[in-house]
Amino acid sequence: MSTLTNTPEVEVELPIHDVLARRASAHAFSPRAVAPATLRSILEAARWAPSSYNAQPWAFIIGDKQQHPEEHEAIASTLMDINRRWADSAPILIVTVARAAYLHNGAPNRHSWHDVGLATANLLTQATALGLVAGPMGGFDPKAAREKLGIPEGWEPVAVIALGYPAADGLNAGAPKPRQRNPLEEFVFSGRWGQSAELNSAPRGAEAGPLDGFRSVGIAASQN
Repeated sequence: MSTLTNTPEVEVELPIHDVLARRASAHAFSPRAVAPATLRSILEAARWAPSSYNAQPWAFIIGDKQQHPEEHEAIASTLMDINRRWADSAPILIVTVARAAYLHNGAPNRHSWHDVGLATANLLTQATALGLVAGPMGGFDPKAAREKLGIPEGWEPVAVIALGYPAADGLNAGAPKPRQRNPLEEFVFSGRWGQSAELNSAPRGAEAGPLDGFRSVGIAASQN
């Protein structure tokens, strides 16, 4: 398994699983190819994400730079310049796509992007567990993606993910950005909006449950 290097240190406030703590948004990749079996394992994790009515409203369009450079280029060409400058080096580019309506009744599925996000989170977590890194991007042209990749009506391009093994010199070119997250007090409420939950004041570092594989309080995590 690859070791993540040059990762900025942060401290988790409560125990979280080590795979979640190690997940990194990479901006530099090794040219090492991603084996089909590895990619299938990552996509299998996405397949088992939960979804409203079990509609599974997701699709993934893969561009493998080594096996199908023209398909990789088609996806890369939809990226904003600021993203293409680093994502072009990723051996795998993935476009995530959401089905806009439920199949069982044709009604609009307002949870579809949420559910694609759940599948993406599974994908990123599995990739991390296998020693890979990924960089999800919203900076791309959905219209160009639809035209160049043949995405049909009723489906909506959501994001592009750059995926691969971390570069030997670290996750980012230049100095890594610090990983920051808002405190629970800012977004966890009790009963009504703005009313701080009592659990927010629970002692930090208290045992949260079985800790096998968990990142303890005060241990450095990876980047955003």
